[in-house]
Amino acid sequence: MDRPAAPGRVVTFSPTRRQRRRLWQGVQYGIFAAVVVLIGVLADWDRLQNQFARTDLALRLFPKIITTALRNTVLYTTSGFVFGLLLGLVIAMMRLSSVAPYRWVAGVYIELFRGLPALLIFIFVGVAVPLAFPGTEIPGGTYGKVALGLGLVAAAYMAETIRAGIQAVPEGQTEAARSLGFSHGRAMVSVVIPQALRIVVPPLTNELVLLFKDSSLVLFLGVTLQERELTKFGRDLASETANSTPILVAGLCYLLVTVPLGFLVRRLEARADRAV
Repeated sequence: MDRPAAPGRVVTFSPTRRQRRRLWQGVQYGIFAAVVVLIGVLADWDRLQNQFARTDLALRLFPKIITTALRNTVLYTTSGFVFGLLLGLVIAMMRLSSVAPYRWVAGVYIELFRGLPALLIFIFVGVAVPLAFPGTEIPGGTYGKVALGLGLVAAAYMAETIRAGIQAVPEGQTEAARSLGFSHGRAMVSVVIPQALRIVVPPLTNELVLLFKDSSLVLFLGVTLQERELTKFGRDLASETANSTPILVAGLCYLLVTVPLGFLVRRLEARADRAV
């Protein structure tokens, strides 16, 4: 039985840490709800709908936004990813090489292309390369230029990812392969690299998502109507109609690809965590 408080004595209530945390969470939820309600009340939804969600303009974008813009975006992303993966693998092997000049070249490349904005790389590919090598054309035209621009940037990030994956493979795997008569190079190609690629699949998939969005920089190369990707396609139609609905639809097309890829990344990361 609780002892009654002494006469004239003030009883104070001291909340526990858990109760204070719950109280603070409740305050944050309340503030968030208030902000949402305030936005809903003050926003001019009719003007927003007229500027960003006109159904008639959205329907005019189909099917070209899928058959041309989204298709080109996927092609640009895929070509850049493949080129970046192959080059990144070479740079990662150079980074791990026992030959000092290889390591220096790989280190400079990684720091250079991770430090420069992707936009400058695209300008370099579209302007500097033709000036430096007159009469030389990059194979594939615009598609080749985009693959080169995206691939050069992606390779710098993928190289570090692959290097970390190779170093995560237990040393015993290499020693076991060497004991079976494998050369160092064959052990890397046949044993170490396949295991490293399985380890780095989640971050490489995340890099694919980033490349998909960076493909919008193709507009700085100057493209024809049939070579436009989602951003260029949406901007052109928005300028033509003086309305932002095409840009919103283009954004939804990006989400149509990036959201499933993001979900795939989380699933792959969860599977990798369970395998540890």
